[in-house]
Amino acid sequence: MTVRWGIIGTGGIARAFTKDLKFADGHSVVAVGSRNLEKSTIFANEFNLTGYGSYEELVRADIDAVYVATPHPMHAPNTILALNNGKPVLCEKPFAVNARESKAMITAARTNHLLLVEAMWSRFLPHYARVRQLIAEGAIGEIHLIEADHGQPLPADPYYRLHAPELAGGALLDLGIYPISFTFMLLGRPESFEVTATKTATGVDAQTSMIFAYENGAHALLTTTLEVRTPCTARVVGTKGVIEIDSPFYNPTSMRLIRNGRDPENFPKNYIGHGLREQAMEFGRLLESGALESDLMPLDDSQAIMETMDQIRERINLRYPFETQ
Repeated sequence: MTVRWGIIGTGGIARAFTKDLKFADGHSVVAVGSRNLEKSTIFANEFNLTGYGSYEELVRADIDAVYVATPHPMHAPNTILALNNGKPVLCEKPFAVNARESKAMITAARTNHLLLVEAMWSRFLPHYARVRQLIAEGAIGEIHLIEADHGQPLPADPYYRLHAPELAGGALLDLGIYPISFTFMLLGRPESFEVTATKTATGVDAQTSMIFAYENGAHALLTTTLEVRTPCTARVVGTKGVIEIDSPFYNPTSMRLIRNGRDPENFPKNYIGHGLREQAMEFGRLLESGALESDLMPLDDSQAIMETMDQIRERINLRYPFETQ
């Protein structure tokens, strides 16, 4: 099966996705849609695609799937537009701005009996698969602690979008989603959490630190910031050993297993490309099998993550201007 992709959006992630799909057999980006015909045409000419001057034209085109690559507040309306026009969707992370939006997206997918997957690309990478395998085999025993951070120096000039409340800016949704999703993959929804944050001059979170607590006593220490570059590593500590993932832990990277009392077992990076194609390849397999969601990024997981991030934003008093009470 060859999956002919149409992309909604013409920004950096859309370009990265298009370039990385050149490494994936059976996948081809054939069309792009933008609200600005000039931007769409420039993108289309760069990659030899068909360009459309509206999202409506894109979702009605002769394509097999839609990749939503627009800013956060557009994820829900763009996804629902595509689903209501009969197109399965791979939607960029964060899945939505809030749990109300993500629930509406999931309802649209299930009502239309169409495949919908959150494009949390890290979940589909080979080293994440290795982490899941090692833990399932009992290599580190019972998990007691996860440590993960994601920080980059991203000032308002030139990264205005990340500081704009009207675009759902802030560290949490853009960067914090990675350590949060990683933790959900291994431990699920926390039983409780503590959180503290500092704000930017524009009122979004500049830095947020979280402690997730679980019924079995496990903790996850998670941090995210727009202000400084942090190690961007992850550690999973268990009763029998530790898994250490090198920086940046959410990209294709190296890692090691250190069993108690034994020398490290190294898993070097052996990867070509950006890493966005695995999610598309998984999407293609699901599409061919007739599945409506991914076991690696289930819709209930996407919803639970959005609900938890809503609760975190409530604790740090972060509400976007377009959100209703």
